[in-house]
Parts: sequence; C-alpha cells; structure tokens
Amino acid sequence: MMNENVKKLLKESMWDLATCADNEPNVVPVAFKDVTEDGKLVIGDVFLETTLNNIRANNGKIAISIYDARTLEGYQIRGTAEYVTEGPVVDNFKAIVGKVFNGTATAKGALVITVDKVIVTTPGADNKKVL
Repeated sequence: MMNENVKKLLKESMWDLATCADNEPNVVPVAFKDVTEDGKLVIGDVFLETTLNNIRANNGKIAISIYDARTLEGYQIRGTAEYVTEGPVVDNFKAIVGKVFNGTATAKGALVITVDKVIVTTPGADNKKVL
C-alpha cells in the first residue's frame, strides 16, 4: 500500500491534514509528524483542537495530502486515527516540540493513524489510482 515513494515523500514534506464533522471541513498543515516502522503515521498534537473534535465526531476518519511542489508527485492518504496521551511516541514529540518552541509549547498527545488507502494525486495516467 505505502511504497517507498510514498514513505519518502511523507518523511520529506509537510502534511495537510483534513477532517470533517457536522458538514464543516477542517484542514491544517502539520510539521510534527513521522512514519513508524510498521507503516503507521504519527502526528504530534500541539494545536489540533478542531482536528481532535472532528476525529471524535467521525469515528477517527482522517485524510492527509502530501506532494512535492517541484515534481507534482502527490498522494492522498486515508485512514483512521487514534489519540494517545502517553507512551514513547508522545514523549518523542514532547521533546521535539519543547526544543523547537524553547519550552513555551509542548505536545499534549499524538495521533496514531492506521492507513486504509493511498491514492495517487500526481497528474498523469496514474492519477486517482489506489496503491
């Protein structure tokens, strides 16, 4: 499902994270993120209040858009998010966010996303192809 191109782009680019509840869409850029060895996506929660409310309202459904602005290679990733407030993933984000913001902000938790589908958004013959 997530080939090496997808993983590479996930690690190198910003993510646009989309959620929806009560017919009100929400999208935010995320910089505190990673891909685990087992293919889960993790996002540090620093300012995700609306996102978390939407996730609670729609059984964890979430979408992520990633792309390379130079080559136009891109993917939409759909999955289900679980919110965690403790453990190694959260501890890692707390350390990173604390360093970036010089202790003035912290990660309150993390989203752990199980990928359900990867869709090609790159212009061309494979556009809309499900990997």
